[in-house]
Amino acid sequence: MIRRLLAVAALALTLPAFAADGTPPQLKIKTFDGKSFDLAAQRGKWVVVNYWATWCVPCIKEMPDISAFVKGRKDVVAIGLAFEDTDPKDIEAFLKKHPVSYDIAQVDVMEPPKDFGAPKGLPTTWIIAPDGRVAKQFVGPVTAEKLKDATSKTPDPKR
Repeated sequence: MIRRLLAVAALALTLPAFAADGTPPQLKIKTFDGKSFDLAAQRGKWVVVNYWATWCVPCIKEMPDISAFVKGRKDVVAIGLAFEDTDPKDIEAFLKKHPVSYDIAQVDVMEPPKDFGAPKGLPTTWIIAPDGRVAKQFVGPVTAEKLKDATSKTPDPKR
């Protein structure tokens, strides 16, 4: 029991500040299709922010579920953040073999987005509520069912 409490406390210390104080995270990034993705512009929708890598087997396995979930909901958008130091052309080639229905951007592993930081493991997924605040974080693979559950709850306004 004490080990479990210590593990939870250690995890809380490693979460980004926005997760603890309810401040909406910021994310502005250029996607592979040349567009700009701005998290603040997505207010009113649920947003799935997913760190992944081409070499990550659980990441590859969850991509179809995330795609299907996004395609099935008009109130949801997603951004996939490729967290790896590789040539962008390699990621683009990977995406041709593993297409997704959401935007993809590459993250600089030495300077990841400030409000999300470096993931503690891959895949890592954040669910951002329509009000812009973090509703849920997953470390490890997600399924369409987990995403549905996370987006079916009304966010706690005190969080």
